[in-house]
Amino acid sequence: MPGFIKPQLATLKSRAPKGGQWLHEIKYDGYRVQVHLNRGRKKVFTRNGLDWTKRFTEIAGALAIPGEAIIDGEVVVVHEGRANFSELQAELAAGRQGRLIYYAFDLLWRNGDLRKLPQIERKQLLLDLLGENDIELPVLYSEHLTGDGQEMFEHAAKLNWEGIVSKRADAPHRSERTEAWLKIKTVQREKFPVIGFVKDPTGVAALYLGKREGKELVYMGKVGTGWSRTVSSQIRKQLDTVVSPKSKLSKPLKKPQATWVEPSFMAEVEYRDITSEGLLRQSSFKGLRRKL
Repeated sequence: MPGFIKPQLATLKSRAPKGGQWLHEIKYDGYRVQVHLNRGRKKVFTRNGLDWTKRFTEIAGALAIPGEAIIDGEVVVVHEGRANFSELQAELAAGRQGRLIYYAFDLLWRNGDLRKLPQIERKQLLLDLLGENDIELPVLYSEHLTGDGQEMFEHAAKLNWEGIVSKRADAPHRSERTEAWLKIKTVQREKFPVIGFVKDPTGVAALYLGKREGKELVYMGKVGTGWSRTVSSQIRKQLDTVVSPKSKLSKPLKKPQATWVEPSFMAEVEYRDITSEGLLRQSSFKGLRRKL
């Protein structure tokens, strides 16, 4: 049996591919994990090859499979109906495993090397392997659909999932980023009042964002990407007109670096998720407009 196998990675695309040669799976927002089963001995590796067996003993223990196998998949925590990366991080930080689920989506080795087999055959062998050995939670087989990938992506967006991964049914496994695996990610877009900014020499390095919750103005985090130098300078000129001597937030922040402003401007922001601390995750600036 080989040691850790470098994983196959997906190429980011804006639209899902068409055609019957593609398998479409939910994109799970978690940790990529490779499980090695070697005649009763078990090891669990991260996508970079770190040995995390001790962190995932319950998942490894559930994979009671004789002989040799290498399974590829994603560890997630499902919170409010979808995978939540922040909840997963919190569970791991606390050393808990009870909420972890392992979605298995590929079989790279089964008493021999399977990597040259087509994707669809490897998935069928994986499904058979899990079924024959009565593997149950916390391990689940990652189902796929064929057909209209864009339609599946739109369903995933409505359900607030991270997106989909589309895989060529006839492709072998390759340990690199390829166009045989494509990822199409959903994003959320919303307007937030700007409550402060971090200066840089010609403009802004970041914007502090808030959100109205009833009568309170709560902190939603910072956005620091998505603008050119010219746009950064324009933002700074606009915000300099509404500088405030103190924060307008209902609760003070620890060690803020902000120049505070009146919440007179709204920033349109794309973001992936809201963390368990209530902050925007993977946010990107899209535009600024004055409140009417």
